[in-house]
Amino acid sequence: MVFNTGAALLDAIVLAVVSKEQEGTYGYKITQDVRGVLEVSESTLYPVLRRLQKDNCLEAYDMAYAGRNRRYYKITEKGAAQLQLYKIEWKNYSSKISRMFEGGI
Repeated sequence: MVFNTGAALLDAIVLAVVSKEQEGTYGYKITQDVRGVLEVSESTLYPVLRRLQKDNCLEAYDMAYAGRNRRYYKITEKGAAQLQLYKIEWKNYSSKISRMFEGGI
């Protein structure tokens, strides 16, 4: 992607990915799903997950998998509300940009 990805957009994408799984999902899968939309490294993504957890938008829990613990992330009520705000803002923002590209103002 040639456009910069700001922190808010990355937060919105991560919340959208995590919200798809009712019981939560783990870090590697989140990374793979986000990479379906934009190129991001794990070293970029894990601080986002920690920040969203600190902001009470995500909760984390560990579960055993193949003999070791795997950390799962689940969206909270606050995270779902924040995601709704991001969706509204994105719709407004993207429609303005689209109009601009199409010759409007």
